[in-house]
Order: sequence, then C-alpha cells, then structure tokens
Amino acid sequence: MERGGGSSAAGPSPSPSPSRSPSPSEDRECCAGLWELPVERCERRPECGRCSRPQKVCLCPFLPIHPLKVSTCLYIIQHPAEESRVLRTVPLLAACLPPDKCKILIGRRFSEDRYPELATVCRSPSTLILYPGAEATNLEEVTLGSSSPPIMIIIDGTWSQAKDIFYKNSLFRLPKQVQLKTNISSQYVIRTQPTNTCLSTLECAAVALTIMEKNKSIQETILRPLQALCSFQLQHGAQIHHSKEHLLKNGLYDKPMPKNKRKLRRMELLVNNVKI
Repeated sequence: MERGGGSSAAGPSPSPSPSRSPSPSEDRECCAGLWELPVERCERRPECGRCSRPQKVCLCPFLPIHPLKVSTCLYIIQHPAEESRVLRTVPLLAACLPPDKCKILIGRRFSEDRYPELATVCRSPSTLILYPGAEATNLEEVTLGSSSPPIMIIIDGTWSQAKDIFYKNSLFRLPKQVQLKTNISSQYVIRTQPTNTCLSTLECAAVALTIMEKNKSIQETILRPLQALCSFQLQHGAQIHHSKEHLLKNGLYDKPMPKNKRKLRRMELLVNNVKI
C-alpha cells in the first residue's frame, strides 16, 4: 500500500461539508453559564495615608516627623501618566511639606477658565517656573522679593511630557523661567534618566527649596525617603538604571536606534555632551 499523500485506490474521498457558524442565539446559550461564574476581585494592597506606599513597605520612618517649615509654595503640574506609576516621587515630596505648601494639579492642558487660581499664580511676580532652556536664569542668580512668599512651579513627567505641557500651555510662559545649575548626579537610580545630571521631580524640588529657603538641611531631609525607596528596590531585585547618556557613551545601549532624525540627533548630542 502506498504511504504517500496521494489519493487511495478507491478514488478521491468525498469533500467534507462546510462547517456552520453558530447563530447568535446559540452563542448566548453557550456563554450563559459564564456570566454566573464568580469573579475574584483584585484588591489593592492597603496604602499608607501619608507616603502613599503599600503599608508593608511604608517609608514614613524616613520622612520628617513634622512637615518642613518653608515659606515657598510648590505647584506640581503632573502629567496624568505619572499618577499611575508605582515608584513615583511626588507623594514623598508632598509628605515632607505642609499641604498648603505643595499643591498638585494633574493634567495636560491648563486653561485660565478651568484653573483661575493657577492663572493668578502664573501672573504673580513672585512666581518662578523650573524649566531649563536658553531663556532660563540660574536659580542661584535670582533675587527673590520679600513682599510676598515665593512660588515655584515644577512640571512632573518625562522630558517629552514636560516639554509638551510647557509649550502647549501659554500660562506657563508667564512666570520667570529658571533652571538649576548643578553637577550632582541623580540618586533616583531605579529609573532611567536622559543624562547623568537629570534629576527627578523630588530632587529638583529639594535643590530648589534649599536655594530659595537658604537652608541646606532641606535637601538632605527631602532626599532621605528617596534614598530609602531606591535601597529597598535594589535589595529586592531591581537593577541600577544608568542614564541614556552613559549607555550610549559606553556602547551599552541595547535598544534599536530611532529612525526619526530629530530623535537620532538628540542621541548624538547626548554622546557629545551637548546640552539639549
């Protein structure tokens, strides 16, 4: 007997009849029992009301016993994507300061009609916005007036998200634009930064408040919970994230290079130590 794939001696076998698709009513009958199956609810771990961390890994022992006494008021403009990040730093920053000195606004677009208080803040001569660029003045060189408490606006998000928020909201171009002139490396080593000197929102706030309040202990106090967070994560399997600048310079960048010419140019600037 031939074992090949040809036809048998008895002739071609009859073709199978085409399968019939089940009707909608049959579909409903088949699935009827599924709706009655119990669904296990996914409950989130209880969170600490102060540091917003799960209670088992609460960072409150590393926070100041009492909120820091500062005259500067921070307005944190947070991109919505940052709100859902597990290892975000803004809750730790807020836990270090009095509620009336750290106000968080979440969104992408901020119009004067929807945010009248923010519009008033942006028009105040005592307001600064922390956003580096050619038009920014080094914060150390800014003379703060004594007539009203200073206000600092900080945008919380990735660099591309912060850029989008800054340029698409005209309100944020009203305050005096400032930047931090510092060579310190970020201690937020569990998240990749563009360059070695890019800082997280908490670190920016810590340095800015230290300068504006003329109190060096502020930076140390605010950075303590961040150091504890990174230490805990590294002890439980997290890896140190080197900056994109470091990876590119040392040939360790293992992702495909972007095809977009503008993004590719930005990477070239990182390698050549050109400020972007």
